[in-house]
Amino acid sequence: MSQSKVALVTGANKGLGLETARQLAALGYEVLVGARKEAEGTAAAESIGPGAHFVALDMSKPSSFGAVSKFIEERYGKLDVLVNNAGVGHDKGMKPSETPIDLIRQTFETNVFALVELTQALLPLIRTSEAGRIVNVSSVLGSLNLNADLNAQLGDWRSFGYNGSKAAVNMFTATLAFELKDTPIKVNSAHPGWVKTDLGGDGAPLEVSDGAKTSVRLATLPADGPTGGFFHMNNTLPW
Repeated sequence: MSQSKVALVTGANKGLGLETARQLAALGYEVLVGARKEAEGTAAAESIGPGAHFVALDMSKPSSFGAVSKFIEERYGKLDVLVNNAGVGHDKGMKPSETPIDLIRQTFETNVFALVELTQALLPLIRTSEAGRIVNVSSVLGSLNLNADLNAQLGDWRSFGYNGSKAAVNMFTATLAFELKDTPIKVNSAHPGWVKTDLGGDGAPLEVSDGAKTSVRLATLPADGPTGGFFHMNNTLPW
């Protein structure tokens, strides 16, 4: 079993995932850079340094999750941190009444079902950790409270596919945290903020280095830290 703490970050070949992996590695974690394409994942891991390693992880192919779990078990014997960062957003600006069902289904397959299935596959390894942490990267756009406020400033993101998928992620966080409340494992949702990424666009106010901070904080919570919450930085967000 690895003496270092081991973290897996999904979608870690670029953007928020890469920066989250970079910041965890800087804190001494052995970081697994989850990515679909080997060349991109390997390059990302090499850019972080010797504490990072590429692991093949295609969120569109849940049949591959067993191999990921087996690799981590054989090499490390545990998983201390899972950051479910990978996600897609296809329906910005689309009206809920006009969004193609296939587009909604594709969004939920990646953002919800693959996330849940991967977490289920890796949970036995997280239970082996002395202080497991699960961070589900969500979005304030998944807040039912804000979406129900017709005056809330959500811009072009009054969409159902992306917002609905993140609301489902938040429900998974809440229900899984309740299931694990008598264990050392903590489960929380993170809102990175509006960040300069492929999804957020160049007009976003936050740099990627700031966007990763919430996930890193929740991944490194102390024993008396919160579980079953929804956070941006140190602020609790409305469900």
